Amino acid sequence: MWTTIGSDSTVPIYEQIIAQVVGVIASGGLKPGDMLPSVREMAGKLLVNPNTVARAYGELERAGLVEPRRGTGMLILPASDTKAADMRLTILRERLRPMLRDALGFGLDAGEILDLIRAELDSLNTRTSAPAAS
Repeated sequence: MWTTIGSDSTVPIYEQIIAQVVGVIASGGLKPGDMLPSVREMAGKLLVNPNTVARAYGELERAGLVEPRRGTGMLILPASDTKAADMRLTILRERLRPMLRDALGFGLDAGEILDLIRAELDSLNTRTSAPAAS
């Protein structure tokens, strides 16, 4: 369920953790009443500093998605799936806008940008659906 953190990404690690948790909740991988791993457990899985996970969990708590359960982790709250779906779109828009500004700044028109996006989606879909080499 949890992927690796991109240490070479320009997105801060705690924001990557938030985005992953939001994505998993929004897609139904975690439902209200489920538990996130404890800070230490998540830090071990992702190979990051526990303080970074604690910061991400704090942001998720402030957003109303989770609530701490002492010693066990974070409880996914009711209605978190709806909130997470909204947050997921917000996160994606925030990441997409600078790229679209760059594309427009490079002189691409809307059709060229859409063609580029479609080509990249096709490339990603091809890579994820290709059978593993043995």
